[in-house]
Amino acid sequence: MSQGLNYQKQSGDLEWEGSVNARHICGAFYRMGRHEWLSARGWQQMHEGGVSKVVDLRNPNEIRRREHDPAVPQAAFSGIELVNLPLETPGNPRFESIAVPYMNHTAMYRLVCEEFGDQLRAVFENLANSQGSTVIHCSAGRDRSGLIATILLDLAGSRDQILVHDELAVRGINEWRRVSPRKHPYESYRGEEELREIIQERATALSEFCAWLGTARSYLLSQGMSEEGLDHLSDLARNS
Repeated sequence: MSQGLNYQKQSGDLEWEGSVNARHICGAFYRMGRHEWLSARGWQQMHEGGVSKVVDLRNPNEIRRREHDPAVPQAAFSGIELVNLPLETPGNPRFESIAVPYMNHTAMYRLVCEEFGDQLRAVFENLANSQGSTVIHCSAGRDRSGLIATILLDLAGSRDQILVHDELAVRGINEWRRVSPRKHPYESYRGEEELREIIQERATALSEFCAWLGTARSYLLSQGMSEEGLDHLSDLARNS
């Protein structure tokens, strides 16, 4: 859908047809917004590019085709494994009191790590078992996928790229808000001055999160991930 809407891609954005906020993270890993935005040709392009798995971080009730999404035949997914690993557990009182109306800021990364460590471990254990390249996505391709990207970049030894990735993700979904035929119930397009303020606020919170995290390896070990799994995941994050 995005290819017909004058959607202006950001630096490094991938040309998978219909994709929104799609770019390489590091090594064998990519990120993007909702997979329902992809056309059949977009799925084919992903597969031709070596993608063998798509990990969807959304809750099951978020996963559905909407009015303006392209109709994609089941055959388009051939050769790509679709995995749903929600990053959150509905009904968690602490999370739901803070993530209003949903997780929408880097200031919530620590909250997710503290409350949903089991889910995070499950995501990274799955990524460690990847064959070929893997795409991670949530709804906007900004926050839940941003947390996963932050941890992967740390494992890859590319912590200096974390703030760059967050800014690109914020700008990418903001551009989508400008052209999307479906108006978002909570978010709208922001002009450059306001957007810069948002990016700076997120950068400050993200730097604080990284200081709290220590290292991604130490965090994932504390959540029960094995040394062997982490070694393999780190290799995948470093090598294309």
